[in-house]
Amino acid sequence: MTRKIVLVGALGGLQAGIFGVGGGIVLVPLFVFMLGLDQRTAVTTSLMAITPISLLGAIGYATGGAVAWQAGIIIGIGSIVGAQIGVRLLPHLPVPALQLLFAALLMYSAYELVQPDAVDAGSDSGPWWLLVLVGVVAGILAGLLGIGGGIVVIPGLVLLAGVDLTTARGTSLLVVLITAATASITTVRSGQTNTRVGVIAGLAGAPASLVGALVSQKIPQQQAAWLFAALMLFAAVQLVRKALKREPEPA
Repeated sequence: MTRKIVLVGALGGLQAGIFGVGGGIVLVPLFVFMLGLDQRTAVTTSLMAITPISLLGAIGYATGGAVAWQAGIIIGIGSIVGAQIGVRLLPHLPVPALQLLFAALLMYSAYELVQPDAVDAGSDSGPWWLLVLVGVVAGILAGLLGIGGGIVVIPGLVLLAGVDLTTARGTSLLVVLITAATASITTVRSGQTNTRVGVIAGLAGAPASLVGALVSQKIPQQQAAWLFAALMLFAAVQLVRKALKREPEPA
């Protein structure tokens, strides 16, 4: 069992470091199918594992100067607020329709991200209110759909705030660290988290995330854009499948 947890954590950490996302896209389904956790516990446990994973991943990007610290903190604050809004809206909104809408948004963002003018963006982090808006939207979607973080922050930084893709990935991990750490405190206190799995997966995934972050910075911008676009399309397909099956999403 422990070996499976280590393997799952390492896979999630590597994906987090390479793409600049928290790793939940990999961790949650693997927690369910390989470790037998229920969906809600898998989501909350992934938050605990993502905390050390995103920390070392952000450090890896920071060594290359690829973290916009001020922008990341502003977005992180916005995402905390947005997540609380999303959780409160969840009982009152049709989740399947939101899943389909967000899937369409991901597909459009994937298309825009691979355009040459998108990856040639400069290092200007954009006005503070736009960064807050990116964070709030990411938080709301995370609270409503159990997905968000880097999958929203990265295209938001690139397409709306003019940040280059490498810096967007590093900054995204800083945002994920802020949101995952604060959210996991709440879930652990409520008893919804499998702490053993979360700790082991997080410790196994953290060094893998560091390696992924260092390797990712060597990938040319255009190729990195195509890889992240593929990740967004994968997430969009998963959302469409859940929406059509009418599976309830955890808060």
